[in-house]
Amino acid sequence: MEHFIVSARKYRPSTFQSVVGQKSLTTTLKNAIVGNKLAHAYLFNGPRGVGKTTCARIFAKTINCLNLTPEHEACNVCESCVAFNEQRSYNIHELDAASNNSVDDIRILVDQVRIPPQIGQYKVYIIDEVHMLSQSAFNAFLKTLEEPPAHAIFILATTEKHKIIPTILSRCQVYDFNRISIADTVDHLQYVAQQEGANAEIEALNVIAQKADGGMRDALSIFDQTVSYTGGNVTYKAVIENLNVLDYEYYFRLTDAILRGSVTECLVIFNDILNRGFEGQHIITGITSHFRDLLVCKDSVTAQLFQVGASIRERYIEMAQRCSNPFLYKAIDLANECDLNYRLSKNKRLLIELTLIRLCQLSDNPVPPIDNKPKEEIKPIQSAPPPVAQAAPQTSAPQATVVPKPPTQAAAPAPDPVIKKSFPSSGMGVSLASLQNNEKEITEEKAAEEKKNRANKFSENELINAWKEYAEGLKEEKLVQNSMTFYLPKMLGETLFEVEVNTEINKQYLTDNSLSILTFLREKLQNDDITMTIKVSEKQMIMKSSSPREIFHDFVEINPSLQKLANELNLELG
Repeated sequence: MEHFIVSARKYRPSTFQSVVGQKSLTTTLKNAIVGNKLAHAYLFNGPRGVGKTTCARIFAKTINCLNLTPEHEACNVCESCVAFNEQRSYNIHELDAASNNSVDDIRILVDQVRIPPQIGQYKVYIIDEVHMLSQSAFNAFLKTLEEPPAHAIFILATTEKHKIIPTILSRCQVYDFNRISIADTVDHLQYVAQQEGANAEIEALNVIAQKADGGMRDALSIFDQTVSYTGGNVTYKAVIENLNVLDYEYYFRLTDAILRGSVTECLVIFNDILNRGFEGQHIITGITSHFRDLLVCKDSVTAQLFQVGASIRERYIEMAQRCSNPFLYKAIDLANECDLNYRLSKNKRLLIELTLIRLCQLSDNPVPPIDNKPKEEIKPIQSAPPPVAQAAPQTSAPQATVVPKPPTQAAAPAPDPVIKKSFPSSGMGVSLASLQNNEKEITEEKAAEEKKNRANKFSENELINAWKEYAEGLKEEKLVQNSMTFYLPKMLGETLFEVEVNTEINKQYLTDNSLSILTFLREKLQNDDITMTIKVSEKQMIMKSSSPREIFHDFVEINPSLQKLANELNLELG
């Protein structure tokens, strides 16, 4: 039985030309060799599986090659290259700092550095995972790293450069390796598949490349796994089953249901995904990325950023044409908000379901209004400081609350009339009469809207009478009724009036009911600009009474119902 060698080892690059995805770095190293400008220490930094140790070995073999090729690559024929390829070279030493990280290990290495090479010009020391060295080991290594013998070259490799002390970094030439792009990974996987006689779909290799996350070693390991699973026929369906990857089809079905506003279908699809064993946060991050990919595919220029197979890209482009940019912006924002809140949520499934419901509501009015004017939104009342800044008195006093003018009491805009009459029972066309009726309805709605912008002048007595009329109409809100009866409005301008109360409690009562109060007053007095401010009287900030009975009488003046309550309970105040 033939001995099996994994693809990551079997197809490991042996020349700079065969290194995938690091062209700028390999070119720099080759030029340094050609120009005989070799540094005594290098630091190769980057994610796992991107070629750091591989490039270090190729570099070590090339600088010791006795007969470089015209492309300035190792010849693989001379005695030095053959010894390296057969792993018996005494000029190249590898040290795993993860398991040899003590001071003694570094001292042994320093002693070996003094011995000159037997064949070639240089002795190369490759220290992998150098960030695992202890602090004392780093310190023992400093002097030798700064002033090594002329024949010694150190190549340090790490995935976590930030853990290396600055004194080490300053003695090295630093090369930052990039993650290998999906396109480069797919191209290399196609080459490996051809060499191995395997049949691989482009979409399947794209999924493997995305799963590898920029690491060629991981990609080749996953490729070997899927080849074993499929028996050499690497299909898209087989890959997503073997790797337990969420299929694009689920995202397309979810998007289609969201565009149709089908909450039920969205929840059924979501439940199906959960039953397949996928974790909730994986699902919501996938949905976020899916909407991002749709946004990218909206334009042919940015569609090139979406690195997938041609057939899947065409589906994304087709689906993207059904989605408006505002819809995608809001959908990405909602999905990202859910992703941020997922970890803190107590009911994680409900959080995602609510997000899906909100996404379905984005497509309630897919056709914009005919006049293309922005729709008004009813905003909640908020407390704000007075419009004119005043000097602060010596005794702190509460500021007046300005109740802003709420939007006109127009209901939320009705559904687009074109949508309601676009599909008569006789066919799918739109009749000219229905369009004319729609334009007539829109004109009447605009006229009614303009009619509501009233600005009738009124006196303070008329304001007080309307104020009292509203208070008398209150049946259940007795506390609000008492406050309005006791405190009357005072005009400050043509449309601005003020209500001065004695306590913060009364101020809060009026503030909480200010929207309904102002709505009634505007309707009664035919003026939509009426604005109210509420403040607590400064003279009431210091309590005049000292005994409990006097304090109680003060509160009875504000709310007479307290006396009735005291009588029923037979309360006696000293």
